[in-house]
Amino acid sequence: MSEALFEGYERQYCELSTNLSRKCNSASSIIDPEQKSKEISELQSGLDEADVLIRKMDLEARSLQPSVKAMLLAKLREYKSDLTKLKKEVKKLASAKGGQTAHEELLESGMVDAHMASAGQRERMEMSTERLNQSSDRIRESRRAVFETEEIGVSILQDLHQQRETLLNSHAKLHGVDDAIDKSKKVLTSMSRRMSKNKWILGSVIGAFLLAIIFILYYKIFH
Repeated sequence: MSEALFEGYERQYCELSTNLSRKCNSASSIIDPEQKSKEISELQSGLDEADVLIRKMDLEARSLQPSVKAMLLAKLREYKSDLTKLKKEVKKLASAKGGQTAHEELLESGMVDAHMASAGQRERMEMSTERLNQSSDRIRESRRAVFETEEIGVSILQDLHQQRETLLNSHAKLHGVDDAIDKSKKVLTSMSRRMSKNKWILGSVIGAFLLAIIFILYYKIFH
């Protein structure tokens, strides 16, 4: 989620940087002091917005895993360097507004500065386009990875569901075995009691026979 936020801020920054560069290029050729002051004010406001985006990207990048974090921080250093150059250009425009001499120097070197600014602008636009394309590719790769992860997760959930059913069946079977064992114990206990009872009865019968035999022998002997 943080990487997606970073990429969103990155797109905003690239678009803002391109616009600021274009405004710097156009502001350098403005002669009207009031109009130029207005352009510089808008440029400074844009630089403040760019600073905010840089801080947001830095915050999001530092919350990611080390491997991704290192890559994003390297890109962020490039953006910071780009923003520093823009600030210098705006500062140069603002300082040139205060004196006629500086204005004349700008006019004398206007063609060179315009050419350099145009070349820098094209370079930044190309870099911005390339970064946007790279961001789009990363977003597609991230979506593909999410879909693959989702499929793996569904498969794991299905396996866990099957294992749960198997465990529940095994538990039911074990419960049935426990019931059977309890019944067997009860039957064996009952049989043991009956055997003990039968032993006592058999012993009593044998004792009665022995007493009868002794009585008969006694009677025959003494009578």
